[in-house]
Formats: sequence, structure tokens, C-alpha cells
Amino acid sequence: MSRIAIIGAGVTGVTTAYSLLQRGHQVTVFERHRYVAMETSFANGGQLSACNAEVWNSSATILKGIRWMLDRDAPLLLNPKPSWHKYSWIGEFVRQIPRYKENTIETVRLAIAARDPFFSIAEREGIEFDLERRGILHVYGTRKEFDAAARVNEILREGGLVRNPVSPEEIASIEPSLSGEFYGGFFTESDSTGDIHKFVRGLSAACERQGVVFKYEALVRSIAHDSHDKIVISLEQGEQVFDAMVICAGVASRAFASMLGDRVNIYPVKGYSITVNLEDEQSQSSAPWVSLLDDRAKIVTSRLGPTRLRVAGTAEFNGMNRDIRADRVAPLVEWTRRHFPGVSTSSVIPWAGLRPMMPSMLPRVGRGQRPGVFYNTGHGHLGWTLSAATAETVAQAIDR
Repeated sequence: MSRIAIIGAGVTGVTTAYSLLQRGHQVTVFERHRYVAMETSFANGGQLSACNAEVWNSSATILKGIRWMLDRDAPLLLNPKPSWHKYSWIGEFVRQIPRYKENTIETVRLAIAARDPFFSIAEREGIEFDLERRGILHVYGTRKEFDAAARVNEILREGGLVRNPVSPEEIASIEPSLSGEFYGGFFTESDSTGDIHKFVRGLSAACERQGVVFKYEALVRSIAHDSHDKIVISLEQGEQVFDAMVICAGVASRAFASMLGDRVNIYPVKGYSITVNLEDEQSQSSAPWVSLLDDRAKIVTSRLGPTRLRVAGTAEFNGMNRDIRADRVAPLVEWTRRHFPGVSTSSVIPWAGLRPMMPSMLPRVGRGQRPGVFYNTGHGHLGWTLSAATAETVAQAIDR
């Protein structure tokens, strides 16, 4: 049994703690917040979505990003203010375009590999998190958009995903509450949704019951190795020594990697969500139960039990800025009103979080340069979807 430290108590950190616990390790998790899942794992889109595994590294994405730069309502927004990290990251992102197909297939395979372990964990530990296994429906407004999605679908199929085309009539049958005119769609019956915050809290409680130690409001000052290659973590409260450690710190992972001589080029890409409180019977009956993805608006939905609807989207390249901007929240509210006119938006809770993205959009999983250092970070918009698979991968690497 080894003493292993984990930095970060979001979905990847807690899932990694659980995987290591199952292998008999003694695990301590350091979290700078007072509770688990208070950053990117707090209020995301709620999708466990292999169908959303297409990486963004394409010429089409670059052209759209340039066109959207002056549109404050655009799904993707780039703050043009100079920043070496931002523009060097974008340069690496562009250099990954030739690997678009390969990286998409790898992401799909990871997402599918994560499904069975994820559901096994939830069932074994009795975690309640508003799970809905009703599939995810992508919708497209024009034939051009649908045809582009059909080409993506061929790549997803190579990765092992079954995502079937559906007609406008079938869209209406799958989710009758959805208003609007659509050329067609794709339906992934095997995908699902839930409340990530509830899941992480439930899993952390299970970990604690079985011996994992969580250190909250723990600010890590430095990480070093002693003369025996043990890892020394310095905090305000003193030093602690471990046999190994895993960095699962989201957008902070880049700074921790720098302390350890590794380059983990994560950039914080802000996403927004609203949680619509369905306070009356009409709103509850008018809100969707099947999860949706509107490709043109880049907006997703998840039904979180009978009384909440999560609507999320947008990507904002603006550094470590966590401000919740009204002009970025408004399109989510307006989209909800347009497509679900029976849903009252009088009670809406906005949120913004920073997705930790690598230029390739593949997570950094595995060993660092120094002894006992491992990473499980950089999952971007698919942290929850991939976490059960990458946690197993890093746990296996530690046991080797």
C-alpha cells in the first residue's frame, strides 16, 4: 500500500481517489475550496456524452471563431487582448488540425470505455444524482448543417459509437416538448445525463467512508522531492510526505506541473450555464426530459429531476476570468424561451466555470518526468464523460 496525494477534488480528482482506494492505496485529497466540486464540476451541462466527443481542431472552427469575434452573443468568443499563453495555446491548437480525425476517434473510445465503470461505481455506492438514461438528441436547422454532422458521424462510428439519423417527425416523437423547425438530427440512445455536483459529492462521501482523507481549504504552496524521491507537499499548515501524487487540479494543473518540471499546456475556456427552476406544473410538463444539443447555438440541455432544467453552452477565451456576464447568459435564457415557450424563466440561476483544455483536446493522463508524479487533467468539456476511464488509466500506471 502506497501513500498517494491527489490535488483537486473535482470529478477527476475524486474519481481517481476512488480508483486508487479500490486498489488498496492510502489516499489524501487536497482541495483549496471548502467542499468538493466547487469549480468546473459544479454546474456543467450535465451530459455524459460520447456523442459530443468531436474535437474542435478544425479549419471550420477557426473560421467561425474569427467571424464571431465581434459578436458578443456568439457561441465562441475570443478576447483579442494580447496574452502569450492564449496565443501560443491557439498556435498549438491549430497545429493539431491534421490530427482532428485521430483525436476524435480516441476521445470517442475513451468516452465509451468510461461508461460501464461509471455506472458500476454509481450503482455500487448508491449515488443519487438525477440520472436520466434517455439518450442525447442533436438537432440541425439546415441540410448543410445536417450533412456536416453526417460526416462527423462516420468518424464517431469508427470510434465505436452508434448515433442514428432522425427525421423532423422522429425529433418530435423523441422530445415532444421541443418547439422549432429542424431539418433533421442524430440520436445517441446510449448517452445519458445527470447532476455532476451531486455525483461528485456522493462519490466523495463514499470515499470518506472507506478511508480517503479530504483536506479542505488546503492551499498547496510548493511540491518537491526529498533525498529518497518521496514527494513533499508544503501547505500553510506544514509539510506532508507521500510516495506518489496525481495532479487533478483543472485549470490550476498547469502551474502545479511547472513546479514539477512538466509542461501541461492547459488553457481555461469559460463555459456558462443556467439552471431553470421549474416551479409550476406547466413549466415541469413543458420542459424536455431527453437531453438536447442544438448544433448551431452550441447549447445543451439536461433535465435534473422534476423541478430543474440545466441549459449550458458557449466557449469564451478570456484567461482566468470567472465573471458571470449578463450578455453571455442572456442567449441561454432566450434559447429556452424560444424552444420551450411553456417554461417560465422567472427563476434562473446563472453560473460560469473554466474548462481545462489541452490544445489537442485530449486529456493529459499518466506519468510526469519526476518519480511518483502523475497527471489526470485537461479533459476540457468532457471531464465527467471521460473521468471513469482516465481514473482507471492513471491508477493502473501507479500500480506498475
